[in-house]
Amino acid sequence: MKPFASRCLPIVAISLLLAACQSPSKVTTLPTDELITAFRQLDQSLASGQLGEAESQLSALQQRAVGDTRLEQYQRQLAEAYLQQGQSALQKGDLDTATKALSHARDFMPQAPALTTGLDSAIAQARATELSTAEQARSRATQAAASEAAARTEQARQLRLAAERQAAASKASQLPSTAPATTPAAPPSKPLARLIDPTASSSAIPLPMLDTQDNERLRSLLDAVAADVVAFNCTVRIEVRQAKDFPWVAALLSARIKKIDPSFSPRLSQVLKPEQVPRLLLSPQAKG
Repeated sequence: MKPFASRCLPIVAISLLLAACQSPSKVTTLPTDELITAFRQLDQSLASGQLGEAESQLSALQQRAVGDTRLEQYQRQLAEAYLQQGQSALQKGDLDTATKALSHARDFMPQAPALTTGLDSAIAQARATELSTAEQARSRATQAAASEAAARTEQARQLRLAAERQAAASKASQLPSTAPATTPAAPPSKPLARLIDPTASSSAIPLPMLDTQDNERLRSLLDAVAADVVAFNCTVRIEVRQAKDFPWVAALLSARIKKIDPSFSPRLSQVLKPEQVPRLLLSPQAKG
C-alpha cells in the first residue's frame, strides 16, 4: 500500500496545483481618495499656469474640505502665482492685466498686504509714468500746432507785404496816364407809380374803408397815395360823404407827404358826395 500511496501523492499535488492555476485571479482595487485627486488637479493647474481653473478648483475644495490645512498653502501659492503673472504683465507694459492680477492676489491673501505692496507700487509708478508721458505728448502736440499756426500766419503776412510792395512798385513805374474820359451821367430813372396811371389826366382811388371805419387799411392805402403824390406832383381832390371826414383824411395824407418830402406842399381840395363811395382823385402835374 505504501508504494501506491507514494505514487499517488505527486499526482494529487500536481492536480491541486493545476486547479489553483486555472481558477480566476481576484485583483484587489484600493478605494480612491477624491480629495487627493482634487488636490493633484489643483497642483497641475498651478503648474501649467491655468490660474482661473486653479481658482475654481480651490474654491470647490474650500467647500468640500473645510478646515484642511492644505487649503491655506494652496491659497498662498495661487496668490504668488497671480503676483508673478502681474509682474510679467507689468514688464510687458500691460497695466490692465497687471492690475487685475494684483486684485486676485489681494483676494487670496487679504491678511498679508505686504506681499502685494511691491507690485502695487510698481503699477502705481507705471500709471504715473504713463500719464506723464501722455501729458507730455499732448503738450508737444499743442505746441507743434501753435507753432504751425504761427508759421502759417507769418507766411500769409509776408505774402501780403510782398504783394503790397509789388503793387506799389508797379504803380510807381507806370507813366502818368491821361485823365480818364468822363462817363456821361445816366439819366435819372423815372419813378414808378404805385396806384395811379401817370399818363392819365387823373386817377380815382376808392376809400371804402372810410365807410367801415377801417383806419388800419386807410393808413396803409394813404402811404401809397402819398408816394404817388410826391413822385408825380399830384393835386388831390378828396370826395367824401360827410364834411367831418375831410379833415381826418387830409391830416393823415399830409403827414405822410411831409414824411416823404418835408418841402412838398400838398394841394388838397374837398368835395361832398353823400351818395358816392368816398374816393381820392389824383391829377399829376408837370413839375415847374
